[in-house]
Amino acid sequence: MHATETCHTVAIDWGTTHRRAYALDTAGHCLSEQADADGALACKGRFPEALSSGLQALGAAPQLVLMSGMVGSALGWKEVPYVNGDVPLTDLAKHLAEVPAPPGGPHQLIVPGYCVRDTFGQPDVMRGEETQLLGAVTLGHASGWFVLPGTHSKWVQLQKGKVRQLRTYMTGELFNLLGQHGTLAAASGAHAQNWDATSFAEGVKAAANGALSRTLFGARARVVCGDMLASQTKAYLSGLLIGTELHDVLRSAGASGDNAPFKLIGSPELATHYEAAAALLGLRFEVLDARAAFVSAMAFLQSQLDLA
Repeated sequence: MHATETCHTVAIDWGTTHRRAYALDTAGHCLSEQADADGALACKGRFPEALSSGLQALGAAPQLVLMSGMVGSALGWKEVPYVNGDVPLTDLAKHLAEVPAPPGGPHQLIVPGYCVRDTFGQPDVMRGEETQLLGAVTLGHASGWFVLPGTHSKWVQLQKGKVRQLRTYMTGELFNLLGQHGTLAAASGAHAQNWDATSFAEGVKAAANGALSRTLFGARARVVCGDMLASQTKAYLSGLLIGTELHDVLRSAGASGDNAPFKLIGSPELATHYEAAAALLGLRFEVLDARAAFVSAMAFLQSQLDLA
């Protein structure tokens, strides 16, 4: 089925470095999809042209374009104000920001992100993840703790479709930086890294033993003292960083292993290490497909809009 014949909406997950677009029919079913490297950084100064070329690549002439992610940030097409935790995810359609379209062009709307403060007044923010969380709500998952792994992993507590807590952990960024530069990179040296489940488990366990800056140095100490092979450094580091997330969330109010399982929104590949770490702590994850959540969210937003 060709998207140009039946497409009503193009939904775009527009991140910092990557972009994925989905052509949806009037019922919100996905007709086709297209991914490219035209992220927000690459599109600076040429967002209208980048959208046009993306629609051509998708073969779509929609009435509506819905965008989420870093396209709505300060480095994106239009900076869209954050909403706060008082706004239910299902009310996001009321807060979409319009981007002027050329004459005869589709309506162009951007989904806002969230800014949520903790009990100490410290703000935390997300852009893009709120759309997947809306998708989870529309798929029947309105309450509980959710993790969205990535360069900056987001942990979100939902209560009946409202964002009650938001915590960002720089896990992916730290893993990459520490594995390439500094003390831990020197500890692993030129040794090929072999995934070692025992070292990963030791890292998860060590994450409960003190401040992260201290436990990180412990990775080097293990190597120089002969407790761990240099080739196992990155497995240990992965366990330590993911374990830090889990232990921190478990210490927070309402996060207990006696509750329903944590939910993870992401690919099976991203879920693997989180599931392994959780199992070591007697926890478990329910994995939700990120693509299905995004499409479901955009179909819901489409259904809330009157374009007449």
